[in-house]
Order: sequence, then C-alpha cells, then structure tokens
Amino acid sequence: MSRCDLLPYSCKDSSLGYQSLISKGPSRLFYFLYSLALVVSVSVWLIAIRSPLWQDETGSYWQISAGFSGILSRQPLSFPAYSYVLWLTTKLIGSNEIALRVPSILAMLGAIYLLYQATRKTFDSETGIIAVIIFSTCPGIIFEAIDVRPYPFALLAICAALFVLVCLRDDDSNKTAFLFGVVAACIVWFQYLFIVILPALVLCFIVNKRCDRRAFFRQSCVALLGFVLAFIPEIPGMLDMARHGQTHVFELAPNLKYLYSVLAPGFLTLIYAFFAVIAIAVPTFVKQRKTPSVHFECWKALVCASLALFPVLTLYGISVVTPIHCFSARHCIVAVPGIALCWAYAVRFFRFLTVRLLFCMVLVASTSCVYFYFPPARHHLFSWKSALGVVQNNASVDNAPVFICSDFVESDFAPMPLGSAKDSFFFTPLSYYKLSVPVIPLPMDLNDETIRVGSRFLQQASAKHERFFAVALLPSRPTLDWLAQRASADYRVRELGVFETVMVREFDPKETATER
Repeated sequence: MSRCDLLPYSCKDSSLGYQSLISKGPSRLFYFLYSLALVVSVSVWLIAIRSPLWQDETGSYWQISAGFSGILSRQPLSFPAYSYVLWLTTKLIGSNEIALRVPSILAMLGAIYLLYQATRKTFDSETGIIAVIIFSTCPGIIFEAIDVRPYPFALLAICAALFVLVCLRDDDSNKTAFLFGVVAACIVWFQYLFIVILPALVLCFIVNKRCDRRAFFRQSCVALLGFVLAFIPEIPGMLDMARHGQTHVFELAPNLKYLYSVLAPGFLTLIYAFFAVIAIAVPTFVKQRKTPSVHFECWKALVCASLALFPVLTLYGISVVTPIHCFSARHCIVAVPGIALCWAYAVRFFRFLTVRLLFCMVLVASTSCVYFYFPPARHHLFSWKSALGVVQNNASVDNAPVFICSDFVESDFAPMPLGSAKDSFFFTPLSYYKLSVPVIPLPMDLNDETIRVGSRFLQQASAKHERFFAVALLPSRPTLDWLAQRASADYRVRELGVFETVMVREFDPKETATER
C-alpha cells in the first residue's frame, strides 16, 4: 500500500495551500497529526489512573479476593471471564490501583486497534483514524478505559466481532464464520446487557453476505453453531438476571435529552456543525483542485446506523416501558463503536482533508482541556477510601464498632450478613480498604431490616455505654438521621465530615463525653 493510500485524498488535496508549504507531500504530515491527535486523546484516559477505587471497582477486587478457587462462587451478576483475567494480572504485576487498571487499558487499546482495522477495510485508513479518535474522546470511553470493570473487555469483543464481520465480506470459509459466532458470544461473557448488540451484528452479517446466498446459508449455520457453543455457559447467569432483574435497578427512567447525549456525546454536535459550515464556505473563498466526492453508500450507512441505534434504542425502550431501568452511561457504551462509525462516516463528507483533520484536532483539544483543567475530571468516581481511613484512625483506639450502609441496591432485598459483613458482596469496599474494628451492616435504604438491626445494636450499645460510628453515602442519609434520632437520649452525635459523598458520624455516650 502506498503512502497515498493511507490518506486517500491527501495526494490530490491542496486545501488551504498546504501543498506549497510541504515539500515532501502532505500525506506524512497529515498522518503524523492524526496520530498525534489519537495519542493525546488516549493520554486523557490516564488522568485519573491513580484515583482510589470506587465502589464497583472494589466489587471486582472482591470477586478475586478469595483466590482462584473462590472466583466462580463470587459472580452475582456476571460471567467470571473478566475475574479470571484480573486474578491473573494481580499475580503478575500486583494489586495496587494502577496495576488493577492495566488490563482495562490494554483491552481498550485493543478495541481501538480492531475498530481501526474494521473501519479501514470498510472505508479507508483516514476514516479509520477519525473513527478511533471519536471513539477515544467519548466520555464513556474515557471513564471505562481505566475502570476495574469488564466493560473494556466487552468493547474489545464487540470490535473483534466487527473486524471478523468485515473480513467475512470477502471470505467464504467456515472457520471465519465459526470465529464470528464465538466472538459474538464472548461479548456477553463480559456484560450480559450487551446482548442488545447481537441483532445489529446479525443485520450486518446479512448485509455483508446478501450477494452470495449459498455462502450466506452455510456460514450462517456455522456461525450459529459457534455462537451456541460459546453461549451455553452463560445461560444460567442470564436466566438468573432475568428472574431478579428488578432487584438490580438503581436508576430513574431516561428522557429524550439523555438519549440525545448518548448518540452525540461530548462536543461532537457543536464541533461538527462548525466545521460543516467551514466545509461549505471553503470552496467559495479558496481556489483549489476538486477532490473526489464521497458517494453515499446505503449498505455502509445501514451497517453504521444499526450498530449505533439497535443497542441504544433497545436499552432506552426497556428502560421507558418496563420497571427495569438499564439506560446508564456504562451500559450505553455498547453502542459507542457504532456511534463513532456514524460520526466518522459523516465527517467523510467534508471534501477537504484539512477540514477533516482540523475537526479531529479541535475535538481532541476541547476534550483534553476539559479533562486536564477541570478538577473533578481528575477523580475517577467517589471512593470509600478516605472515609474508611478516618473511621479506622478514630475507631481503632477503643475498637469501636461502625455502622455501614451498603451502596448496592440489592442489599434492600436480603438479610444483612451480621457475622461476615467484611466478606460480603454488599460491602465490597471493605475487601480492599480494610477496617480492623467490628462492622454492623445495614441495607442501602431505611427499611424494616435497617430498623431491626439498628434497634438491636442500639439497645446493647446503650447498656454498655459503647462508642460507635456510622458511615453511609448521601443517599443513605435518612438512615444516619434515624440512628441519630433513636440514640439522642444517650449519645452525642458529631459529624466528622463528608468524604467524596461518604458521610461519617461519631456517636459518643453522653456520660463518657461529660467525663471527658
């Protein structure tokens, strides 16, 4: 492949006089600038890499904290594929925050590479670079790229399925079809809800093989066989999630504004509109050679649109029509490869290479400025680390017990593990950020279980004049207020602070406080 093939219009495009400025030809410089933009967009991922683990990340650590033999029994909502990868990584490079995030970063880099290759084979190299730049600057990707969660691996499987699917267009072999079925099933290995992208992949397969019916039927059967064989181990988990779906709901129903923000993440709409105006105005003010026009190809547009719209609209429909609200940012990243393809396809209609390049550079620059200079962007998400550290320093003096409200909505539907809270799925932060003092576990919300456990402990603690603490996220504040109200006769309540949305209160017996 020649250098001119790398950026298909670069050897013919003299937009804004660049040919007169670059003696060696614009392809090298433009390719370098595209690559630089991609490197900068990827570097944004690493801004918060040193952040403490947030709740769901400690859940991933909890799943491997009992060792290899305990992984399978600690998979409440997921297939254990990611947990085995994470366990192996901890054995190789350790278990600090950065080491735990390395597998996610590598998986997301692999997703970028495969998305580029799939786009290059479908369109051209330049469109592939534009697609991965848009993909890399998506807020959901920036967050998940360092998240100690299986989502980057699910995206890697999606991009691998896209790449194999593109290869199938000119490949009639049964091996490739079987591989496509296996890789498509692997998507669900890492996130059950990502099954919503399978109809889009089936449609793309039909579009790719529509001209060869004989090969289509044969490869369809082979791909289905590969999918079924790889999907069988996931069936028990999928059925369990379907039976108890409502117990995992923690969000409100989405609205159309949220749907729009998913399909047009970040600054994409504004930047695209700005450069669309420039692309229209450039030929009026600048004399230059005409570049080859981009023709609208229905099948390519259908492939891009299906990969973006099928999963998003399915999740949106389920969340609006049923009580199972699953339209969260982390779940919607299933459509980001398709969304990136759609926007890259739209950018191809800017006829001038310079306009396309500037679009990518402005997108990367605006995203980088927000994340590098906006302080909250430097934190991954709320963490229990600081709050638990304060409790440990204060409570360890006299081994004072501590109430902890779970942040898992599932805790509202189960009895509290009074004897093993530190090893429970409902209190996964304690598996990574240790407490040496006794823990009294409480559900997320103020319910009958909260009142039962809390009343029993308060009765015993009041009799012994025992000091204790209470820790909860802000949504569980009613529980802390209830504890303060019930203990007001015998205790003085002092708030030690709010640490990354985690509240810490100290309950000191009044008699002891008076003596002090």
